[in-house]
Amino acid sequence: MKTRAKITSKGQITVPRSVRHALGVKEGDNLVFEQTENGFNITPARGQSAFAKYRGIGTPGVGRGRKAVVEAVRELRDPE
Repeated sequence: MKTRAKITSKGQITVPRSVRHALGVKEGDNLVFEQTENGFNITPARGQSAFAKYRGIGTPGVGRGRKAVVEAVRELRDPE
């Protein structure tokens, strides 16, 4: 994909729609510009996984990780 963007007098650009769609970014998201030997890499800046908000949704009361799951299963099998 090859697209162009014009830089304004304030140093701003409008990221073309096809590029925003390919990167999976929307209004308010941040981009990271990383310089390499051959140019620049542009990637979305993600603070956490896109799936992080769904973590634990199906297991209320069970903590994260293997240890928490094993303890929850033990409690189900032998509630004392």
